[in-house]
Amino acid sequence: MILADLLYKVSIRAVLGNTNIEVNDLQIDSRKVGNASCFIAIKGSVNDGHQFIDIAIKNGAKAILCEVLPIEVSEKVTYVQVENSAVAVGFLSHNFYGAPSEKIKLVGVTGTNGKTTIVTLLWKLFTALGNECGLISTIQNQIGDTILVSTHTTPDAISLNSLLRKMVDAGCKYVFIECSSHAIHQHRISGLQFTGALFSNISHDHLDYHITFDEYINVKKSWFDGLPSNAFAISNADDKRGRVMLQNTIAKKYYYSLTTMADCKGKILDNSLTGLHMVVNDIDVYFRMIGEFNAYNLLAVFEAAICLGQDKNLVLQLLSSLDGAEGRFDYMVSSRDKIIGIIDYAHTPDALLNVLATIKKLRQGNSRIITVVGCGGDRDKSKRPIMAAVACEYSDQVIFTSDNPRSEDPLEILHEMELGVNVVARKKYITIADRKEAIKTAVRLALKEDIILVAGKGHEKYQEIKEVKYDFDDKQLLNEMFELMER
Repeated sequence: MILADLLYKVSIRAVLGNTNIEVNDLQIDSRKVGNASCFIAIKGSVNDGHQFIDIAIKNGAKAILCEVLPIEVSEKVTYVQVENSAVAVGFLSHNFYGAPSEKIKLVGVTGTNGKTTIVTLLWKLFTALGNECGLISTIQNQIGDTILVSTHTTPDAISLNSLLRKMVDAGCKYVFIECSSHAIHQHRISGLQFTGALFSNISHDHLDYHITFDEYINVKKSWFDGLPSNAFAISNADDKRGRVMLQNTIAKKYYYSLTTMADCKGKILDNSLTGLHMVVNDIDVYFRMIGEFNAYNLLAVFEAAICLGQDKNLVLQLLSSLDGAEGRFDYMVSSRDKIIGIIDYAHTPDALLNVLATIKKLRQGNSRIITVVGCGGDRDKSKRPIMAAVACEYSDQVIFTSDNPRSEDPLEILHEMELGVNVVARKKYITIADRKEAIKTAVRLALKEDIILVAGKGHEKYQEIKEVKYDFDDKQLLNEMFELMER
């Protein structure tokens, strides 16, 4: 494309050179720059792209977009100075790939917990309704039946618009995307045209990045503040910040709830291991999914489907037969002793509490809850003692173990978790740093009809230790342990 056309809607401070030049591609990594690339220098949390402008030019860049112009400039290169490179790259990408988000119905979901389940359910629902759909989530990206590996909850702006372009070309009518707080703050979704936006809930998470809880809230709120008037915004009225999220948006506002007045009102009649029996807007319906937290997820999906013009009865009929996302309350039962194993991605205090509270309500007789849990390295340290306290409060036996320790010492992470355990609960837990041994030990400790929760990693098929990702699958390992029990 011609550079001048790419700059549509970009806030420009100055231009040095000719904008009537052809650009072959967009790059934010100087190592990937080729002939006639446009290199966008972004100030990141670790590296500043401005340091790599010279390398980008040597690699063939013909256009440089930056916030600070270099002291020495080349006459062979066009320089565009902008207010914010991270915002600008979103608009450049949108223009370069032919405004793909304007050619589909793009629906985003944000919140601490529930994002993956909600977008996955939306994808499954609208696929079942006969549509070609795209999915962009923590677990995987998907174009129709084609699955693509997902490396981030929300990709960078260039990758995201490229993916949306592929979805448009494949005939997708709807695309459902997770919008993480990191992605909103780093402007990865800038320039996209959203048909709708959903808020699930907000609780303690990512304070290693956002520093304060108020900043974390305001980042998510900023996305809703910027929605256009023809979009819809859906929020959880039962979350104490649910109405705050939508207070400044000009989009059409809708709310869902289990306890207060809302556009979509649900009531749980029965919650068991066989599923949920609910009344949704006066319609009696059974769902295969389990737990109060999934009741909220289902209400969010139902309200989004109605906002997208679908028939409420057909939507509930299809939703009643759907399962959620992989690694979200996945459970299995050993055939001999009927021990229940549950795999869940819960990696925040609130998510862990929700899962354990649900398990506690569902357990029968004298069955015990055995929880295997850890905390990720190089992430919010303040939640570690809280996670440990929650696990001990809601479990009969707890095994603290490694999650993804990354660059940190696993034993130090475990020590920080133990600081949250009070004197009374100290007899409840043991510490086993090796995650495989921790899961094996949980199975050995389990008696007939006990419940084992393995929390924190969910769908992940790896464990990251010292920058190396080793093959590791909680569900596969637990299943193997159950099979050994039967021999």
